[in-house]
Amino acid sequence: MRFKQYSDVKVFYKDTYDILMRHEALNLIPLGNIIIGNEGKDKMGWRDPVNWFMATVTDDSGLRLTAVMTPPHNLTLYATDNVIDDAALACLIDGMQGVACAGVMSEKSLAERFAQMYSAANNAECKIECNLRIYELVRVNPEIPAVGTLRLARESDMSFLPYWAEGFMYDCFGDPLIVKNVAEDYRYHISNNRLYILEDNGTPVSMAKASREMQNVCGVGLVYTPPYFRGKGYASSCVAGASRKILGRGFTKCVLYTDLANPTSNSIYQKIGYNPICDSIEIKFEAKK
Repeated sequence: MRFKQYSDVKVFYKDTYDILMRHEALNLIPLGNIIIGNEGKDKMGWRDPVNWFMATVTDDSGLRLTAVMTPPHNLTLYATDNVIDDAALACLIDGMQGVACAGVMSEKSLAERFAQMYSAANNAECKIECNLRIYELVRVNPEIPAVGTLRLARESDMSFLPYWAEGFMYDCFGDPLIVKNVAEDYRYHISNNRLYILEDNGTPVSMAKASREMQNVCGVGLVYTPPYFRGKGYASSCVAGASRKILGRGFTKCVLYTDLANPTSNSIYQKIGYNPICDSIEIKFEAKK
């Protein structure tokens, strides 16, 4: 097994893109990231590849393992054709000596095996942060009622968008409900023309965002409805409408992640037409006490 770490995202993209594309929907996050890095147009926050960790493990048969980490986010992995190879994982872990790794988020079996081996090699403890499910959609259920009007986010939405963005982070990750005084973080979502706002009688009630764009697949994320407006069908209408917009742009699939601890959102997405393709897991590493 041979470990290779990259400093040039364009070279990494060239070496891994075709392999990751074998399971495009599964690799929404690493594929989307290396596409962003390769294009070099968007360097907002973590999107600048200067601090990324990029590595591959190969053997005589070719590429066996791909690893990408975009700090402060966790390591993402893909085992070629979903064949988990302990020798490739051991080679990666050995090559990562001196690389700070706070956690891993990948297909469940792969992430769990990596975490087991990484924690043993680094005297660390594992903590499951989130059990996730990846869904894909090829056609929106036509029976989903259209409630309200969907539009792109605009500058005037800054009156509420920071609060919604923080509400989303609290609901998903338990982050403190503190609105940061960093306007560009929120204006970023407006400027890329991918954030959709659902209005009902002129009142904003829900949002959803087209995220990572790939060759055939586009992600859907940042789905949020303020507590006061929940239970009225707004989230379903917003996600269905955003998904239709994405498919209308020529993508063949929409892909999203859900938290398995939230049965409501999982049920909503399946009614819209999203079907599960695999489970994923986020595992954090902590030094043993």
